[in-house]
Amino acid sequence: MSISKILEERSGSKCELCGSKEGLSAFEVLPAKNGNEDDSVVVCATCSHQIEDEDAVDANHWRCLNDSMWSEVPAVQVIAWRMLTQLKAEGWPQGLLDMLYLDDETLVWAKALGVIEENTTEIVHRDVNGVILQAGDSVVLIKDLKVKGSSLIAKQGTAVRRITLDRENAEHIEGKVGPTQIVIITKYVKKM
Repeated sequence: MSISKILEERSGSKCELCGSKEGLSAFEVLPAKNGNEDDSVVVCATCSHQIEDEDAVDANHWRCLNDSMWSEVPAVQVIAWRMLTQLKAEGWPQGLLDMLYLDDETLVWAKALGVIEENTTEIVHRDVNGVILQAGDSVVLIKDLKVKGSSLIAKQGTAVRRITLDRENAEHIEGKVGPTQIVIITKYVKKM
């Protein structure tokens, strides 16, 4: 049986990444290990184009990886890992990456092309929705917060403008509530 027939049967005649049935072709996941169907996935024209051209990537298209990353096919897992790693700055792919399990051999394959991972020691501040916060951003409190060492209660819905980031703790930001400069835990704020 030819590789294309095996891939067609394995995929059910649809893209193994997004499920589209249009413009299908075999896509070899480099570096190819065996030179057979295990090194390839069936992809649609949209997925193929975005995998090959980093500038053409539409992050919302890749939300399909929420389903396809669970494939038992290592080549599909490799593409899912690479795309999620590439899109990590969007916020939502990080959650999927945290759930994605690759055995050691598959992870080595996924990293073989030098996909750049974010420096894991870099501190990234995220709001309650996972949106990355930067110094100078404005946020809104999502619940009433008692301010330690004070009788002040920062009310839900209060806007905190021009925040600063704690360089040592990803869960802490600082900002003014009224005249008082306070430390706020990031899980209690939403970026405006």
